Amino acid sequence: MRKLIEFDDDTFAKLKQLARDRMGTFQELADEAFADLMKKHGIPLDLRDALKKSARETGKSAASEAKTAGKAGKKK
Repeated sequence: MRKLIEFDDDTFAKLKQLARDRMGTFQELADEAFADLMKKHGIPLDLRDALKKSARETGKSAASEAKTAGKAGKKK
């Protein structure tokens, strides 16, 4: 899928130079930047990441329920 993103001339020139310096492409820089952004905000990149996140949340939920059940049992 293609989408347009507008950069000012100076920023675009610097990004192109960075891509050249890393012996990569502008697309690789964009992919890396957007992957980092999604990771920062907790958005899974693929199915594997989504499953890992789901498992962690399920584990936290189960641990929380166990603590709650343990506290309820102690009060009686």
